[in-house]
Amino acid sequence: MASRGTAARRTIPSAAALTVLLVGACAPADHRGQAGDGPNARPGLTTAASPTPSAYVSPPFWCPESGVRIRSTGSDAAMGLRALGLELVNCGDRPYRVKGYPAPRVLDEDRKLIILRVLPGAKGITPGFDQPPREVTLQAGERATAVVLWRNLVTDSTVVATNGEYLRVAPAAGQPAEDVDPDGPIDVGNTGRIGVSAWKKADPYTPVPTRPAPPPPPPPTPDSRL
Repeated sequence: MASRGTAARRTIPSAAALTVLLVGACAPADHRGQAGDGPNARPGLTTAASPTPSAYVSPPFWCPESGVRIRSTGSDAAMGLRALGLELVNCGDRPYRVKGYPAPRVLDEDRKLIILRVLPGAKGITPGFDQPPREVTLQAGERATAVVLWRNLVTDSTVVATNGEYLRVAPAAGQPAEDVDPDGPIDVGNTGRIGVSAWKKADPYTPVPTRPAPPPPPPPTPDSRL
């Protein structure tokens, strides 16, 4: 991922796209109609075998051994406050239980860990995200959501501001983490901290957010020589 120190943060939620691979399974050639196959076969002549179309099989979406995937749903930025949505998807075939807070790790442009305090909830960052955690059971295909929050705030000019470029998130501390699109730089200034809200079950009737289509290109400029 290229450095995004100056990248504008998008405000429309996103969902990470899943790629379906088509695997061709070659069927054995059909040899019927060749010399020696039946009374009408002519010696020395062969009939070309009919081409058999390849069969394509769509394998299931990739799913980690943990049975869950984490992805970002986009970010919002206002008045120095940053909020990045997270989504935990049960991509397995059995119920998955989670309780507590996501465990994010912020990395710099060289993928080196940036030491930050991770606050359960968002006390001291912003109000409204301090609901206590509750156990959530996700059936196959169900989702849980959480939010990572931080402020782009510089309170000491002698301390270099921190910009994270990559993000890894685990469902909880001590569990396997995976790369998550941060949707822009993680510009925590020199606060040295980020907050996370507790996982909560997503409304099953809420559609997965997607990015809008890019705007159409501007019309071509008429050639003055014509």
